[in-house]
Amino acid sequence: MNLLQHLQQEELSHATRRHFLKEAAFGLGGLCLAGHNLFGATAGASIKRDFENPLNTMAPSFAPKAKRIIFLHMAGAPSQMELFDYKPVLQKYDGKDCPQEYLEGQRFAFIKGVPRLLGPQFQFKQHGKSGAWISDRLPSLYKHADKLCFIKSMVTDQFNHAPAKLLMHTGHQNLGYPSMGSWVTWGLGSENQNLPGFMVLLSGGRAPRAGAALWNNGFLPSVYQGVQCRTGGDPVLNAANPPGINRNIRRTALDSLNRLNTKTHEEIGDPETVTRISQYEMAYRMQVSVPEVMTINDEPKPVLEMYGAEPGKNSFANNCLLARKLAENGVRCIQLFDWGWDTHGSSAKESLKDGFVQKCKDIDKAVGALLTDLEMRGMLEDTLVVWGGEFGRTPMQENRGGAAANAFVGRDHNPNAFTIWMAGGGVKPGISYGETDELGYRVGSNPVHVRDFHATILHLFGFDHHKLSFPFQGLNQKLTGVKPSKVVKAILA
Repeated sequence: MNLLQHLQQEELSHATRRHFLKEAAFGLGGLCLAGHNLFGATAGASIKRDFENPLNTMAPSFAPKAKRIIFLHMAGAPSQMELFDYKPVLQKYDGKDCPQEYLEGQRFAFIKGVPRLLGPQFQFKQHGKSGAWISDRLPSLYKHADKLCFIKSMVTDQFNHAPAKLLMHTGHQNLGYPSMGSWVTWGLGSENQNLPGFMVLLSGGRAPRAGAALWNNGFLPSVYQGVQCRTGGDPVLNAANPPGINRNIRRTALDSLNRLNTKTHEEIGDPETVTRISQYEMAYRMQVSVPEVMTINDEPKPVLEMYGAEPGKNSFANNCLLARKLAENGVRCIQLFDWGWDTHGSSAKESLKDGFVQKCKDIDKAVGALLTDLEMRGMLEDTLVVWGGEFGRTPMQENRGGAAANAFVGRDHNPNAFTIWMAGGGVKPGISYGETDELGYRVGSNPVHVRDFHATILHLFGFDHHKLSFPFQGLNQKLTGVKPSKVVKAILA
């Protein structure tokens, strides 16, 4: 080998993957960052800002009405015909065979044969100046009738729980897409740099179907993933220091780690390295901030009684009170998932006469208290509260075949129509939008698809849903996807 060949080989040996990526970061990679603006500003400025304040990303397209959202998801899909969508005609035909026009060409999760129509199982009355029809299962909530904005014409594409939940929270029925909370925090950032911008609380004894995918960041930077908190023990797993490690030791270790990550970022330019640095720093700050916020021990006794909250207990009531505290401390998106609303009638626990009644008791007082508390603190005006499930229930009783299988009263899944309500955050109070047919099975007027629901929520936060996008797999991905979607302007204050 002559000298020239030796020098060429030496040069090639330095063209390692790391060197290639380093150069690419300032070539094609730099063009990518500049063109797609991954962090909401020029690439160079965003990198600097991400070290200092990684959750402040971009300004809204127009003045937002909402600053934060508390989403109360009733996992399992509560029956709208036992709560908000009063159907006296359905009561008239209770026990009659379901008309064939409601069965032909339809897909059901469990119904077999010809089911019988099932009238409302509880008493309804009109409440407030708005005259909203609300059942007697929610005696605390109906006192707030004039604060609520009902959408009774919600429609979804999915009739099974996991994909329907994914669609409701991520805009897609498949795994791997960012949740609405991730989109909102990516767009607006957090108001408190010591807490995550997106936090999740669970009740009901188990996680919802699809689990953490419902608050995942998908292809957005992982700093925008929802952080699940617990109401018993350590609020966030693995955030506390292990035995023998104090905050000074932790700080020294983090400083060393950050220097290594900074060097890696300078060499490779991977945006996820910036995320990793910010996540480590956030975890360090959370060791102090989260225990202070994630406790209700310091709440006055009248407030605890108003919610029905009990310190040390894992309950929906406790989570509602914690949601108010998190909102008060600048958390942008708070999601509460309450398991146990799947009322097929396959057992007493899943019966409209038993389990459903208990679930209503579990949530009614706390939801009413949350609305009262937010209003008293002057926060309801710019806090959007959302209540609902992933789809509705059928107007016919579930029929699985045989007397034993139908011993309890229940309803099957219905993607064709369901009800949600919203309050505060820029929506009109005391109105009802859309309606279902006389049996409550299909939308009769003003259908609102889940995509429209998402577009409306982004609008309330000041974003045009067509423009809030992220480049991934050759497409500018959006919460509302590529199918038509619209803002429901009729419900905007």
